Amino acid sequence: MGKTITVNGIQLDEITPYVWEIPAVKEMLVPGRIYGDQKTIDHLVEDVRAGKQWNALVQIMNVAALPGIVKASLAMADVHPGYGFPIGGVAAFDVEGGVISAAGVGYDINCGVRTLRTSLTQDEVQAKQQAVAEALFRTVPAGLGSTGDIHLSKREVDQVLLKGARFSLERGYGITSDLDFIEEQGCVEDADPGAVSKRAKEREGRQVGTLGSGNHYLEVQVVEEIYDPEAADAYGLFPDQLLVSIHSGSRGLGHQIGTDYMKILIEAASKYGIQLPDRDLACAPFRSPEGQRYYGAMNAGMNCAFANRQALAHLARLAFQKILGTRPEDMPTLYEVGHNNAKIEEHEVDGQVRQLVVHRKGATRAFGPGRTDLPELYRAVGQPVLVGGTMGTASFILCGTQLGMEETFGSALHGAGRVMSRRRAKRQYWGEDVIKELRGRGIIIRAHSKAGVAEEAPGAYKDVEQVVSVMHNAGITRKVARVRPWVCIKG
Repeated sequence: MGKTITVNGIQLDEITPYVWEIPAVKEMLVPGRIYGDQKTIDHLVEDVRAGKQWNALVQIMNVAALPGIVKASLAMADVHPGYGFPIGGVAAFDVEGGVISAAGVGYDINCGVRTLRTSLTQDEVQAKQQAVAEALFRTVPAGLGSTGDIHLSKREVDQVLLKGARFSLERGYGITSDLDFIEEQGCVEDADPGAVSKRAKEREGRQVGTLGSGNHYLEVQVVEEIYDPEAADAYGLFPDQLLVSIHSGSRGLGHQIGTDYMKILIEAASKYGIQLPDRDLACAPFRSPEGQRYYGAMNAGMNCAFANRQALAHLARLAFQKILGTRPEDMPTLYEVGHNNAKIEEHEVDGQVRQLVVHRKGATRAFGPGRTDLPELYRAVGQPVLVGGTMGTASFILCGTQLGMEETFGSALHGAGRVMSRRRAKRQYWGEDVIKELRGRGIIIRAHSKAGVAEEAPGAYKDVEQVVSVMHNAGITRKVARVRPWVCIKG
């Protein structure tokens, strides 16, 4: 064991240069475990020293006090404060004695990333970069409250919530092979449209096939560096290749489910005698009626996000077809995986395989080699892990490892992680300046809101190279490829 840091009564022990632990004290049932280097820890400690009401270290400890948690309250290298649970947080609870928490999922249920492959290189299409940007901007609805061309009746909204990506596919959005390369094949079971409020369904009526705002994006990327040739070959990656990555979620429906159930789960926690260290950690026993209703509603929200990204992928293919002449089948799905959900999975704990409700909030599933629930093409190397950086730096494609299965329930980071609030970013950056600076570096940004660009300025985020290297060096994931932005569409 290495050094120990103590700040405001919180003890942090260095286990390795990339793993730190908070011992279980007071109400904590398990330790807190943080995947981070000295820079990661220094930033977390500084938030505590500064007396910030929201700080990730306290949130990690609070999660460790929830009933039924096993092994540890985990934080990935992109960790930063969220509502109750930290973003970048992972926690697994026993299905019989544990809880389910809306805060451990987040408001944008099943927000996630889909990446499409092309056979094109940047060199081949550089002259059409601006035309590609304009076609995507016009074809893909984006922005706060944006609506799309898919108009759904009340009955059809229920079908979206039950069928997920299959619903969009049945409407002609996408190609059949997409389903094989989506987590859960684009549809989770146990979705309960009846547990979703009328208001949530109303918000979904015209939002399938829309990108949204905030940190959501559609980005054309260039494969810049290959680290693991075997995995890259399995994933169909090569240098200078163009990829398309889509980051979006369940839109207004998911947010409304989160809002509705925060109130229900606060009351449930009181009903079942659960002492909440923070009201934002509202939860209920997983097997309770309230826990099962939230689980059913959350699964419906997950299917909504799958349907949305399926439609968005189709629209991206149409834009490419118009400008570059590609066919939809020329742009297959590399992979799609969510990073805001709670799922029942089997994992080994203390030598025994147990059924757990694994919460991943701003953390992605990252299964290692050999899992039969991965596409056959990827089983030998492990699951693709899609890590979004910023529109001015880079993103990464990683793969899951066996050590990650053992230590993090097959979970990893999902992005760079914010270091600056949206409000502060808008004070510090000017959207037009960000767009101009990135244009000078060969990156075209097309956005529906200049304020939104300022919020998402590269300087508002951690160094994605650093956080990815932490997880790689800790052995939780392996670096496969680095990709840089070429065109970015923002809300």
